[in-house]
Amino acid sequence: MEKVKEGVYTAKTVEEAINTGLLALELTREQAEIEVLEEGKKGFFIFGGTPARVKISQKLSDGERAVKFLDGLLEILNKPAVCELVNDGEKIEIEIKTTNSHAIIGRRGEVLDAMQCIAGAVANIGNEDYKRVVVDCENYREQREETLKKLANNLAKKAVEKGKKVTLEPMNPYERRIIHSALAENTEVKTISDGKEPNRFIVIIPNNLKHYDKRDKNGKRPFDKRDKFEKHGDKKERGERKGNRPSAPRSSAPKRGKKQITFGTFLGNSGNKAEE
Repeated sequence: MEKVKEGVYTAKTVEEAINTGLLALELTREQAEIEVLEEGKKGFFIFGGTPARVKISQKLSDGERAVKFLDGLLEILNKPAVCELVNDGEKIEIEIKTTNSHAIIGRRGEVLDAMQCIAGAVANIGNEDYKRVVVDCENYREQREETLKKLANNLAKKAVEKGKKVTLEPMNPYERRIIHSALAENTEVKTISDGKEPNRFIVIIPNNLKHYDKRDKNGKRPFDKRDKFEKHGDKKERGERKGNRPSAPRSSAPKRGKKQITFGTFLGNSGNKAEE
């Protein structure tokens, strides 16, 4: 990007300072950002006045503003690199040229993704309609996109062959979008995103998904607490059932020295025993 035109100009009044600056920078008012640094004061008798001071700089497009930010960021990080604005339309594309691409791209593009995210925020300051910003280095984006498309198709084929869901590793929104797009027209699978950022991931679900009934080598299902509940009920429920069972009537005859045996209907564990 060309060096931004800017400077500080002084005159007796703010208006004169602005006109002086615009003429020197060869800019119109529409092309300039004007900041008044000092309003200026007129002198009185023997006391001198204070001149007006204004700072005038060339207005930057959304893409140019993002490039300027990235240049400053790379300088702070002490990374020898130059940013080039490739496209400044509805989609802003920025190419970073460097002799150390690994340091700029990072592991699986993490550094490049971080710079792209911040550049997108800078480019869209004050915009009502969001512009997508893509920051690339040595054609990494295109190569990564081709790799993800191949991965998506291979895993979709595997999911259909086995009739099982396939879960991919967590990816950023940009890479998840590539996977979804790659399989959008596949009639044998569908894709969904699951999890929460920054660990959100994609699940590929085949249309022939099999629901397996897991059993051990003897054909028995593994122990499940729900099975126990369905068979026996919880303790509270068992207690209520037990408490509601009718018990055999006790004899109203007076107690005697010998044991009196009574007979009634057997109700399992109802507690009917010989009573004294």
